[in-house]
Amino acid sequence: MKADIERALARDAHDVLRLVAESQLTTDGLLDHLPTILVARLGHRIVGTAGLEIHSDGALLRSVAVSSDVRGRGVGTVLVESALHMAEELNVRDVYLLTFTAENYFQRFGFQSLDRGDVPASLRASVQFTHACPSTALVMLRRLRPAPEPSV
Repeated sequence: MKADIERALARDAHDVLRLVAESQLTTDGLLDHLPTILVARLGHRIVGTAGLEIHSDGALLRSVAVSSDVRGRGVGTVLVESALHMAEELNVRDVYLLTFTAENYFQRFGFQSLDRGDVPASLRASVQFTHACPSTALVMLRRLRPAPEPSV
């Protein structure tokens, strides 16, 4: 299935929120990051979404949701790959995510489990970490580029 992947526009906000809520994901603070939300379109219909919250040189991947009638057709894969590509273009070094059920799915993209305490403070202060996702959510990390060498 070939969906068009593009950045969300202001007029897409309602559809993005609806799709994320239908997927039983939190919408808290989501629209604060509209410029870095991607949507998958089939014609005029939004069938998927994935967003990035940028925090310095790190980002939080969130709201990866695909309409139930098109799941299993590669839309989610293309959205995640596109979000990672966008993160690289924005000079993000590390992409984090929180999940309860999709650990195996995200491992396919190179994400690995991480202790919550190893997440930078700027990300731990985000809505997702402070109250939208309980502390029982699994934290995962995908490093896009190596950390800078410490100066001597």
